[in-house]
Amino acid sequence: MRIKNLKIAIVVEELTQLGGAERLLDYFLEELPKAPVYTIVWDKEKTLHRYDKFDIRTSFIQKLPFGIKHYKWYLALMPKAVESFKLADYDVVLSITSALVKGVKTNQNQLHVCYCNTPTRWLWTDSESYLKSAPIPFFARPIMPILISYLRKWDLKAAIRPDYFIANSENVRKRIKKYYNRDSVSIFVPVDCRNFSLSKEKGKYYLIVSRLEPYKKVEMVIEAFQKLKLPLKIVGTGTKFESFKKSVGKNIQLVGRVSDEKLAQLYKDSIATIFPQEEDAGIVPLESMAAGRPVIAFRQGGAQETVIEGKTGVFFEKQTVEDLISAIKKFQKMKFDPQIIRSQAEKFDKELFKSKVFEYINSRLKKF
Repeated sequence: MRIKNLKIAIVVEELTQLGGAERLLDYFLEELPKAPVYTIVWDKEKTLHRYDKFDIRTSFIQKLPFGIKHYKWYLALMPKAVESFKLADYDVVLSITSALVKGVKTNQNQLHVCYCNTPTRWLWTDSESYLKSAPIPFFARPIMPILISYLRKWDLKAAIRPDYFIANSENVRKRIKKYYNRDSVSIFVPVDCRNFSLSKEKGKYYLIVSRLEPYKKVEMVIEAFQKLKLPLKIVGTGTKFESFKKSVGKNIQLVGRVSDEKLAQLYKDSIATIFPQEEDAGIVPLESMAAGRPVIAFRQGGAQETVIEGKTGVFFEKQTVEDLISAIKKFQKMKFDPQIIRSQAEKFDKELFKSKVFEYINSRLKKF
């Protein structure tokens, strides 16, 4: 039985930016363009109207005061919003989540497969930092510990609801087992290799592609390059953009947000990509490698599953300026073959990813 012949619904957290989760959705919509997409809220402007041609169905939070712009104010209502989706008419439900939408309600005649980017980090691994930095109104902060406790209990119930889990990496597969005691299969997040090409020229600068937030460790990279006086381009925006703009030296350029085409060119013209943060999986190293450019990565998280030491990049052990500088100096003495680097990225190409995911879902349908 082929999934494309069945009625399928896709459920995602929210459509309020264009990032890795949205790129995953795009890949699924390439194969399932008529599948309705259920989401808590949808901001057409922030997603650059990319989804206007699709059947997007939002929760009641969309219609609440400031529901689109400040949907996080309604955190306490999100479990109810997720459970309110009417999905009984579908044969297959595919949820793509890093938080709550795995908790959609389905019945015994339906197949619910959850592609999990991570167990809800702000409930389990990062709850303390979330409480400190989240945009929570001052009047709501006193009740947040109670709300987090309630959401943890709900999240554990929600984790029982999918029939099967697909993890976005081995890293996340282990975390799903740890927090939810659920088995899962790992199918790593993909890269669209067709969007990237190799250069015959030497790279001109080092590159970092990241949201400019404190936990992404971009500040550490800036400090290292201030000391090294090497050229660095920083792609991305975030709350730290303006402060970085005021403080960086002439060797560092803040590029801001760019188109996919421009980003591919930036990778192509780079020397290497710096990847200083710990990510559940990490698409940036794959994009860099698809362009034949090596990666200098922090040895934690998903980067360990894609970057091959000495062949497609180098690792540093601690998130310190000193360790990063040592890794860059080590890298400068090494030689890398762009074609070998590219071939590693091709193992994670989006077409292979889609075939693996749909093959897995089709194999589970036999049990229904």
